[in-house]
Amino acid sequence: MTETKFDMIVIGAGPGGYVAAIRAAQLGLDVVCIEREHLGGICLNWGCIPTKALLRSSEVLHLAQNAKDFGLKIEDPEHDLEAIVARSRRVAKQLSNGVGYLFKKNKVTSIMGEARLAGNGEVVVKSNEEEQKLRADNIVLATGARARDLPGLEADGNRVWSYKHALQPPHEPKKLLVIGSGAIGIEFASFYNAIGAETTVVEVMDRILPVEDAEISTYAKKSFSKQGMKFFEGSKVTQLERLSDRVVAHIEKDGEVTVQEFDTVISAVGITGNVENLGLEEMGIEIDRNHVVTDEYCRTNIPGLYAIGDVAGAPWLAHKASHEGVMVAELIAGLEGHPVKPESIAGCTYCHPQIASVGMTEAQAIEAGFEIKVGRFPYQGNGKAIALGDAQGMIKTIFDAKTERLLGAHMVGAEVTELIQGYVVGQKLNATGSDLMETVFPHPTLSEMMHESALDAFGKVIHK
Repeated sequence: MTETKFDMIVIGAGPGGYVAAIRAAQLGLDVVCIEREHLGGICLNWGCIPTKALLRSSEVLHLAQNAKDFGLKIEDPEHDLEAIVARSRRVAKQLSNGVGYLFKKNKVTSIMGEARLAGNGEVVVKSNEEEQKLRADNIVLATGARARDLPGLEADGNRVWSYKHALQPPHEPKKLLVIGSGAIGIEFASFYNAIGAETTVVEVMDRILPVEDAEISTYAKKSFSKQGMKFFEGSKVTQLERLSDRVVAHIEKDGEVTVQEFDTVISAVGITGNVENLGLEEMGIEIDRNHVVTDEYCRTNIPGLYAIGDVAGAPWLAHKASHEGVMVAELIAGLEGHPVKPESIAGCTYCHPQIASVGMTEAQAIEAGFEIKVGRFPYQGNGKAIALGDAQGMIKTIFDAKTERLLGAHMVGAEVTELIQGYVVGQKLNATGSDLMETVFPHPTLSEMMHESALDAFGKVIHK
């Protein structure tokens, strides 16, 4: 078996791995990136990007269905699920191909195959029944994660789906059950509900979107309910009876069981890290609940071995993985590290209405012992939102009452996934309420609500 030496080996070409490889190559390192399935990983091929393409189609359908509100005439708009899915796959393929182009441009060696750690800086790669040995002083694990299966709720691709099946559906759901109300579950629930599926969501926690601020979750639930979605909160699916044309679900709440029939079930009960068959156990790499344990610089307990992105644990977000990839590449190249700070990482959910947040929720801030000031501003008080015909939503900001430091921001409404970055920058720069209040926001924009929310926290709001 031949052996090839590199400065850095990256295992996994998702948004963490491919970014790490490119940045290291830019810094003059000789880099190889190994991927077993698709360049771009889950995010580009089966996650972030194709789901947003689906949701964009449902967004356009919603606008067409309400065209008369804008003085337009569109007769009975219809959707074509097959064409919607085809567009989604084209978008994903375009971006996946783009990673290959970037590898060539930056002189990153790319190998398609299965990688396994062999110790002493060695990685064995198996592709097309052939094996080759690679060696590097620095190895980066970026193997990502996959959908978690609960006993009895496993996806079968027929009537019970994972996110992959939901992106390439074998049939169009008419009566849909979504198990789990995190970002993945709510996004698919929102999409399929928008194209006409009668949609029910089951959440084991006491409210949907449990990681979001409670006030935002409540607002979102009211909006979803108006769209026809139904919810079982504080509930769990204890059994799925799988028949050829339907699934009988047993839903338990407070000891009582409700039995309902659905033609399709989407299981979105979380993810688990891809730590198997990599040789981690043999090397003594520390693993906790199927995720590799690292320090703030993404270093494992084995010198020269790093883990980034979803395989290294929460938050399971592509932008967190990419930032970690850059940090690790720069560390290996001898530059100063810049650890990811969880409180400065935004979470975005692309349902309708959109949801976005950064930093502490109100409950977390109080639990942490802060005396807080909270500001709120409704979309219906914003001229741009009214002009867009989408004036349902709110922006909530949380400040330390003593220092005025921004502790958290939480949004629900049109385009909040774009607006949230303003508060992310604020978190990074330790912005205060005065900083935000003294900033001039352009008019007319949705961003003016960010200003008004800060003003509201300090009793200076104008348009509320």
